[in-house]
Amino acid sequence: MHAGLKITAFAAALAATFGTAYGVGQGVGPLTDDETPARHDAHTGDSESGHSGHESPPAGGLQISENGYTLDLRTTRLAAGRTADLRFAIRGDDGRAVTAFRREHDKELHLIVASRDLNTYRHLHPTRAADGTWSIPVSLPRAGGYRVFADFTPEKKGAENLTLGADLAVSGTYAPQNLPAPDTTATTEGYEVKLGGALRPGAARELKLTVSRNGRPVTDLQPYLGAYGHLVALRSGDLAYLHVHPGGEPGDGSTEPGPDISFTATAPSSGTYRLFLDFKHEGKVHTAAFTVRAGAAGTGEEASEEAPHESSGEHGH
Repeated sequence: MHAGLKITAFAAALAATFGTAYGVGQGVGPLTDDETPARHDAHTGDSESGHSGHESPPAGGLQISENGYTLDLRTTRLAAGRTADLRFAIRGDDGRAVTAFRREHDKELHLIVASRDLNTYRHLHPTRAADGTWSIPVSLPRAGGYRVFADFTPEKKGAENLTLGADLAVSGTYAPQNLPAPDTTATTEGYEVKLGGALRPGAARELKLTVSRNGRPVTDLQPYLGAYGHLVALRSGDLAYLHVHPGGEPGDGSTEPGPDISFTATAPSSGTYRLFLDFKHEGKVHTAAFTVRAGAAGTGEEASEEAPHESSGEHGH
């Protein structure tokens, strides 16, 4: 396709991502700045239930509104490779911007931005103005569809942790990419991370990630977001956001600062997932990315595997 091709080709490509990750193909023409992303607010996560008799946990990020709160994404379009402010607010059922949040993992709110092909990932910490508007400068390298996730807990008594999601369009020359192949080892900026354990639909399983550098285990990891590592898991296709819980925390008397970092995770369904591990060492945060498959419960198909290091260059903070 030539450079004059209009947005219809991009829209068709985006639609294909809901069932699978982006496939192999040639680049299509440039996207235009005046196109708005399609909304997917109607997703309710119904596909997450009924897997071999297991009760699956709810996955986040599939809805823009939940429990009386709405993610109001004010920046719906960006240009690839250009830095611009990403602005949003969390609104209550009265329409007002929320200004009181409970701090969790050292922050009032965690912002995740991921491309729909799961090759680009950002874990960001925006600042909140007095009127409840959040903002942060961001630069995304490739054109295409992205999902923005806001992970937060309102200060309101009885409020639960929520992950809301909204779509973001990035204009530019669109070139689809494959989901990186599964593997159990990732390399990032001179570090090697090995993944042990497996995701299983409807069942909690331990994931253990082991960090080394130059062939030696790293035993002096630094706390990051209240733990020695932070793990985000997204399901390929609809980008359902999994809630992953760390095993222990710095200063609890039993959790060592590496080389092992453990988490407990439950896959809401069989399928392919992308894991992003953030860890801090010598004052810098690094990200290792893995592609894993969770087989149908009871089949023994589940495997823990990783993506090659080339994807790590797309993970920013």
